[in-house]
Amino acid sequence: MTDAGTLREDAPLDALKHPSAPDLLAKFDPLIAERQALLDTGVRDPFAIVMTKVLSPTEAIIGNRPTILLGTYNYMGMTFDADVIAAGKQALDEFGAGTTGSRVLNGTYQGHRECEEALKDFYGMDHAIVFSTGYQANLGMISTLAGKGEYVILDADSHASIYDGCAQGNAEIVRFRHNSVEDLDKRLGRLPKEPGKLVVLEGVYSMLGDVAPLKEMVAVAKNHGAMVLSDEAHSMGFYGPNGRGVYEAQGCEDEVDFVVGTFSKSVGTVGGFCVSNHPKFEAIRLACRAYIFTASLPPSVVATAAASIRKLRHAHDKRRQLWENARHLHGGLTKLGFRLGTAQPDSAIVAVILDDQQQAVGMWQALLEAGVYVNMARPPATPAGTFLLRCSLCAEHSAEQLDRVLGMFEDTGRAAGAIGPAVTR
Repeated sequence: MTDAGTLREDAPLDALKHPSAPDLLAKFDPLIAERQALLDTGVRDPFAIVMTKVLSPTEAIIGNRPTILLGTYNYMGMTFDADVIAAGKQALDEFGAGTTGSRVLNGTYQGHRECEEALKDFYGMDHAIVFSTGYQANLGMISTLAGKGEYVILDADSHASIYDGCAQGNAEIVRFRHNSVEDLDKRLGRLPKEPGKLVVLEGVYSMLGDVAPLKEMVAVAKNHGAMVLSDEAHSMGFYGPNGRGVYEAQGCEDEVDFVVGTFSKSVGTVGGFCVSNHPKFEAIRLACRAYIFTASLPPSVVATAAASIRKLRHAHDKRRQLWENARHLHGGLTKLGFRLGTAQPDSAIVAVILDDQQQAVGMWQALLEAGVYVNMARPPATPAGTFLLRCSLCAEHSAEQLDRVLGMFEDTGRAAGAIGPAVTR
């Protein structure tokens, strides 16, 4: 040491390390080992795919190979819509690349207000607030709405952003069995009547693509004096007469207090939002940390979102085509003998359930090499012990593309033992 008590420049590097300091990353050693063991089998990392070039909503170049995209959330195919792209380019030219500020400071531009107006028109709601991501929309709304001494009641299979919104807040958390109206009723019935309660539901659950019985659940929630937040991230754009989501399709628009959604699915860009008719809703802007303490979306992003939302109001042909594509793929996979997440094509998500991680990853890679990209999903993203390949349909998928996909699934599924051998006559 020098006289000043600082380390000499020629001191060994090891002297900079505290010999007893715990490694904060040591808890991830089992995860690291599991991943390495998987890669040692020769498969590609399913969570490190790079899109070299995106050609359209349904095609990309991956590893120098033209690939059908069946693992994006581009449900309505809006990412390459000419009007949407033009709106983004114009905003980029007129307002620059970013806002460099929060919505409550310098980060609210004309485009942010126009995007919120587009949302109000689309949902027929009095109020709308735009967040920088869909994740932040759930994080911010749930943690802000329910405080200390109040309750959040949520489905056990809720999205990570819902769980994280609960964790960031101070409310008491109560879980009920997935999609069980009876268990929701029972759990609510056990709670004291006086505290405020928020029931958080999802229209479509993102892993299996199954749909919530919202009408019955909302009725139960209201019977117990609870407010309701419905996350319509995976149903916006194509569910219901106006594409507002499952809550519209099931006829409970007047009973749902808050609707949360994202721009990264059917809208085709990035961002999140919440809409509501509650007369005090604007107070959220002054209380929500996920809104106050983050930079606002770039002007080009909110411009593309607003243009897309306006077009989605009248996208009836796209909605019909997306549902036709869902029936095409679900029916074809069922006929081949795959085990699917739902008995019927309930949404634009078709989940192929497999035996274990090895089978799932092996089949995922075989499909990629054949020319189709799907999502490989595993716990904790999926329900415990479930490994699956998740297919997300797009309104722009052609029947010819889906027939090719079904042929690839047949070949790879038989090779992986996911379905039985072809029957010869």
